[in-house]
Amino acid sequence: MKSIKICVFGFCFMMLSASCSAKHVLVRDSQIKDTVKTQSSSVAPSNALLMLTFARKVYDAQVYSSNITGSMTFNLVAGDKNITVPGSLRMRKNQIIRLQLFIPLLGTEVGRMDFTPDYVLIVDRIHKQYIKADYNQIDFLKKQGINFYSLQALFWNQLLVPGKDKLSDSDLKDFNVNLNEKNQNVPLILQKGQMNYCWEADKTSGKINKATITYRDSKFGTSRLNWNYSDFANVGVKQFPATQVFEFVTDASKQVRKVKVSIEMDKVETDSDWSTETQLSSKYTQIDAQDALGKIMNM
Repeated sequence: MKSIKICVFGFCFMMLSASCSAKHVLVRDSQIKDTVKTQSSSVAPSNALLMLTFARKVYDAQVYSSNITGSMTFNLVAGDKNITVPGSLRMRKNQIIRLQLFIPLLGTEVGRMDFTPDYVLIVDRIHKQYIKADYNQIDFLKKQGINFYSLQALFWNQLLVPGKDKLSDSDLKDFNVNLNEKNQNVPLILQKGQMNYCWEADKTSGKINKATITYRDSKFGTSRLNWNYSDFANVGVKQFPATQVFEFVTDASKQVRKVKVSIEMDKVETDSDWSTETQLSSKYTQIDAQDALGKIMNM
């Protein structure tokens, strides 16, 4: 049971750790004007049009469905811990990202993580504890880097611009697209202050195979989130990655820390018959987000 608890809170820790790196960017960006310019402003109009056309192609590769659901195998690797449990992924566009973890064989839910536009909810069924806080309370990438809509873009295999829930052509023009790339994957790069976003998209289909978000600072070190997509399954006329592997690496605390999560869906479905609400009885005790991080750090 203890290992399952580590699995529940370990994923939360990875997301919260990413937020700590991003909030340093907010402090710096509030003091200085972002002078980074995309290369599209300095190249020939014809090349700029080609870059925009490819960025449009990548953005349009996203699935049309409002729901993505399916059972999954969830694996967490952190330090000397390597834990695998069955689970479920349920997502409803612009409303919620939900991950549920179950006891192997029994199928009883032991943990749940809900990410909504307004709050984050992490439930520990074993110890009857939960965390519920809005993004501002826990510095959770609300103002810079990754808020709910950015997380949604990563889970849904899409391009993102920090703070945007939809991208227009004017947003897509900010992406620097390396059309001279000889490999099958074409890099699309977006620079925002000290945050660098890079997607690698298939030059033929436009589907995203990898996303990398990097934060570099002479004082706070380097933090990187690598997000890989594979095993694409048909969802209508589009495709969705049944396997997602994301890894957060940082040396911001003077030592390198790494957390890796793998989600392997058995089947990608579009079921809409489920509720986005999570009801908790009075038996559950709310704990502070920092308390949860402390527990993880001491495990």
